[in-house]
Amino acid sequence: MSGTLNKVMLIGHLGDEVKIHYFEGGNCIARFPLATNESYTNRQTGEKVTTTDWHNIVVRNKAAEICEKYLSKGDKVYVEGRLKNRQWQGEDGNMRYTTEVHVQDFTFLSTKKEGMDGGQTSSAPMHDEPARSTGPAAPVNDTEEDDDLPF
Repeated sequence: MSGTLNKVMLIGHLGDEVKIHYFEGGNCIARFPLATNESYTNRQTGEKVTTTDWHNIVVRNKAAEICEKYLSKGDKVYVEGRLKNRQWQGEDGNMRYTTEVHVQDFTFLSTKKEGMDGGQTSSAPMHDEPARSTGPAAPVNDTEEDDDLPF
């Protein structure tokens, strides 16, 4: 394969409020932590185990302002973007490293709070792209066929 792919898709809950920073010239950047969970049953003990992974999310410009305005801690959101690694020198002189998800598209999955516009979800792509057509819907077969599927 000659090409490469750097794509991340996450659905999770905000672990903190969106923090935004404005630069000279009007550009801005927003950051927030996103928690994703994985649950499984331990085969030896039979107990349900849940592990949480934290992801550093970065959103830029108009999308950053939208996130700051409408997202808050605990909200569920879908983000799609690219992994970026960053390094800097800390105040103690040691090199610090982090991996971030630079968002290209996102969708709010939590309904809006009471007192806001009626419970709709919101989607805000960060780049212009033509609308994707899924084509005609596949016909639904209402007859029950004999197959080996377990569901």
